[in-house]
Amino acid sequence: MEEPRGPKPKTVLNPARIMLYGVLIVVAIYYLLPLYVMIVTSLKGLPEIRLGNIFSPPVEVTFEPWVKAWNSACTGLQCEGLKVGFLNSVIILVPSTVVSIAIAAVNGYVLSFWRFRGSEVFFTMLIFGSFIPYQVMLYPLTIILKNLYSYGTLHGLIIVHTIFGMPILTLLIRNYFASLPRELFSAARVDGAGFWQIFFQIMLPMAVPILTVAVILQITGIWNDFLFGVVFAGMRNWPMTVQLNNIVNATQGVKEYNVNMAATILTGLVPLGIYFISGKYFVRGIAAGAVKG
Repeated sequence: MEEPRGPKPKTVLNPARIMLYGVLIVVAIYYLLPLYVMIVTSLKGLPEIRLGNIFSPPVEVTFEPWVKAWNSACTGLQCEGLKVGFLNSVIILVPSTVVSIAIAAVNGYVLSFWRFRGSEVFFTMLIFGSFIPYQVMLYPLTIILKNLYSYGTLHGLIIVHTIFGMPILTLLIRNYFASLPRELFSAARVDGAGFWQIFFQIMLPMAVPILTVAVILQITGIWNDFLFGVVFAGMRNWPMTVQLNNIVNATQGVKEYNVNMAATILTGLVPLGIYFISGKYFVRGIAAGAVKG
């Protein structure tokens, strides 16, 4: 096929386009400026920070605040840095994400293709559960976890995150499965495929976009959680966000703004990395699951 010839059409900068770009640039600066201040402050020493110019780049770059934030910053009585909280967050994150998505995938599959008596009531209850404020459930969950001997433990916090992640994930995955052609399911049934065979060999491979969305939502939600961590984890099991709060709000000694900024960036690296790596897949998965409700 012969390629088109001639000059490329010029982009017309009309007033509407100029206004659009202007608004986007202002919004980008608004959101990126705090990150810039955090980065340059974390690379400065305290004498340079005391000069007061928070927007100036560091005259002498130092990574000592980062090392201290990771290894020896005080989070209450312990001065072990964020590394302990990072390990706790990973231990909480992995099983909570895997188990909640696995259960939600089966729930969405059943509610889409294997309707049973009362399935609509069950689905309505799940949707209702996803909109209950977390604060309302704190006391009942505390009593339940104490009776299960799980209060103040990592596996207790894993149970909490798994429970609260399932309703919204079930809604997303169910809507995605409902958008798939039902003829696929019917043809598999005619060929003699059973419940789990259809799920693993047909539905699950087709659900990769929405499962990607579910993974991103769970990772960012669990990693950024503060409320459940501070209430249910226990002092030795605090996740990274709780330890960050303790570092920043320490009332003794000199206020080390560079260490605080470094600790904040370290805590936010995981969700930031997830969005940078898989942001486009998140948008695709949301769009794919929004076709049919």
